[in-house]
Amino acid sequence: MAQVSIRVETGRPLGSRSSRRLRATGMVPAVVYGLGTEPMHVAVNHHDLTVAFHGEGGTHALINLEIDGATSVPTLIKSIDRHPFRNQIRHVDFLQVSLSETVETEVTLHFTGTPIGLKEGGILTPARNTIRIEALPTQIPGSVDLDVSELQINDTLRVSDLLPIEGVVFLDDSDTLLVMVSPPTIEAVPEPTEEEGEEGAEPGEETETEIESENDE
Repeated sequence: MAQVSIRVETGRPLGSRSSRRLRATGMVPAVVYGLGTEPMHVAVNHHDLTVAFHGEGGTHALINLEIDGATSVPTLIKSIDRHPFRNQIRHVDFLQVSLSETVETEVTLHFTGTPIGLKEGGILTPARNTIRIEALPTQIPGSVDLDVSELQINDTLRVSDLLPIEGVVFLDDSDTLLVMVSPPTIEAVPEPTEEEGEEGAEPGEETETEIESENDE
């Protein structure tokens, strides 16, 4: 299980105007809640968040929040609010978790190998990019691997095809489709009509035969 530590600061002012000012300084407004505790409004460095999200576990990593440089609180990302077109994180919800209690979360599916069907023109078509699991916070995998190298055209893989992972329970139905190799898309070429196949004279134009006939009269 990938783990990262991030320092957060308490005491940030609330309100949309204050949040905009906070973002202008390179910080991100966030809230920490869970385990029956009162929500804690904190601020976290945008760069630190970006580095953490690009690590092994991505946004599914166990994040230890160092609150004001002292208390360490284990959390998982519950939600992320991103700017619609800027590369900016606007708000984060951290869910406080117990290391001794299982949690439900989603992790990324990682497709490995090159399907046989691709050599025949097939297209690898994922039906899901994530899968729901239950595990202890310390046993949540950074991703779940699924080997697609044996897939031929029209072959599929489902949750039941996933290899077991110790301490991890897959919550999606075993028959849930995860990925398939679709047949190649062939665009039908319309056959030429009889009119298109014959080159005739345009209306009002005389053909060479007609001209010769008139000259013979």
